[in-house]
Amino acid sequence: MALIQRGSVSGTSAVRLSFSSSASPASSSPPPSRVSLNFQSEKKSCCRRMICRAMVQDAVQGIPSVYAREMERLSAKESLILAFNDAGGFEALVTGKITDMQKIDVNERITTLERLNPTPRPTTSPYLEGRWSFEWFGSNTPGSLAVRVIFERFPSTLVSLSSMDIVIKDNNTMATANIKLLNSIEYKIILSSKLTIEGPLRMKEEYLEGMLESPTVIEEAVPDQLRGLLGQASTTLQQLPAPIKDTLANGLRIPLGGTYQRFFMISYLDDEILIVRDTAGVPEVLRRVETSSSISSSSVVENLEYNS
Repeated sequence: MALIQRGSVSGTSAVRLSFSSSASPASSSPPPSRVSLNFQSEKKSCCRRMICRAMVQDAVQGIPSVYAREMERLSAKESLILAFNDAGGFEALVTGKITDMQKIDVNERITTLERLNPTPRPTTSPYLEGRWSFEWFGSNTPGSLAVRVIFERFPSTLVSLSSMDIVIKDNNTMATANIKLLNSIEYKIILSSKLTIEGPLRMKEEYLEGMLESPTVIEEAVPDQLRGLLGQASTTLQQLPAPIKDTLANGLRIPLGGTYQRFFMISYLDDEILIVRDTAGVPEVLRRVETSSSISSSSVVENLEYNS
């Protein structure tokens, strides 16, 4: 008491001061509920930052991945085209001059490109429509059957299959085989068909009509020893009855009425290359010649005769 009395502060004040100083930290701290809310807010903010950081990292990592896959696809496509050229192209294919080593090399590159198909639903893709030329076909395909029919009846020295193409428009097709006889007479065999979508990859093709167009003579290419025979043939044609002349002029049509059909699967499609496989897995490779915008629907369906 004596010490307190001699001090500058009274006992009551000292007690009050001591109590206030010891109680001040408790009064300045936030209540437990506010601490919990702040912790949850900071936790959510931290989670958002982590998610955003992960999304940015995925995007940055995804860009090189997509670019690398696209470059791999373009390289595989270019490699396939070079393999066609190295094997001798369409002429070597139809004349049987391609070796087994070249065949397996081309098939290996076809498989590599199919693995990188950029079109998940090719049967409904606008890329499917247009004019395509046949670059490769295997045995038991329509292309190989046409070649077999031609060269079984005529020697390759007299007849050559210069090209084969197909026009796809509005689920109708028109396949054309361009044939040369004695390198001076050209004629076309046309096969019209109708396509039905069976799934994202699978289609059915029904053959509707076959047509043999009247030949076109390249007079400057006719051998001298055949010019007399050609003149006699022209004179004979002019003497035929009018209905027969009209039939020959318009071409010989063979209605098929959907009797023949086949199923195939589109295993690769982009703006330049189309690869299909039949039920036996044999591939056909086609290369775009024209886009669908430059082909009218009438040019495809004008030769079709539908039988309802």
